[in-house]
Amino acid sequence: MIIGAMTDMTSNISFGYISFNPLIALAVFGATIVTDAVFVMFTAAVAARHRFRAANWSAVWYLLAAVSVISYTSNAVYVVFAAAGSWVGAYVSMTWLNRGEPAVAPVPPMPPIPRP
Repeated sequence: MIIGAMTDMTSNISFGYISFNPLIALAVFGATIVTDAVFVMFTAAVAARHRFRAANWSAVWYLLAAVSVISYTSNAVYVVFAAAGSWVGAYVSMTWLNRGEPAVAPVPPMPPIPRP
């Protein structure tokens, strides 16, 4: 049940004792989408042993993460938007990294090895 009325994007939305600004929530969501996508790119660069690329992605990752952390330390409800943005960012960036690659066939389960 919404207790407070929203008149513009700078007003807070209230659900019981929880209150948040939708504009800040959208900013946290967007920042974590980009942050998680950058983290995936950083991890891919590390796995490929590209030092310079990994260092660049790492610096960008920390700059973007600061926006989210600063936002949700002022109000814990923004963690929900950060988590949702993180999921979307990882999913989209993994989709982008795997473009054009054939799907990997599932590995059939092995029967248990009998013990002598």
